[in-house]
Amino acid sequence: MNGVLDVLSAICLLGGAALSLAAGIGVLRFPDVLSRMHAASKPQVLGLLLVLIGVGLRLRTGFDITTLVLVAVFQLTTAPVAAHMVGRSAYRTRRVRRDLLIVDELSDRLEEGRRDVERSGPPDGR
Repeated sequence: MNGVLDVLSAICLLGGAALSLAAGIGVLRFPDVLSRMHAASKPQVLGLLLVLIGVGLRLRTGFDITTLVLVAVFQLTTAPVAAHMVGRSAYRTRRVRRDLLIVDELSDRLEEGRRDVERSGPPDGR
């Protein structure tokens, strides 16, 4: 049984390393912020989860698995939020190549918000 778990561990570790490498290459090669953000968040998180599973299969102690689960939960909660904030910041500072966007829903919402502010006047009533 230990041999099977060690082989599964090696497969998970190699798969996680390959996904992390692909994420790193994507960050270097993709043309704009949104594409790079996608490459940095999606395969990197899955790669880290595969690495954590591989390490958990190799170590097999309760304390180590608990620590690995905490790392996975922290990564799964922070990576999407960080990617979202980077994307919004890049969009608002006009660092996004809009010619590469297929659908641009955020520009419609921002324009709608600007019109609402212009109609209501300044927030302090001046």
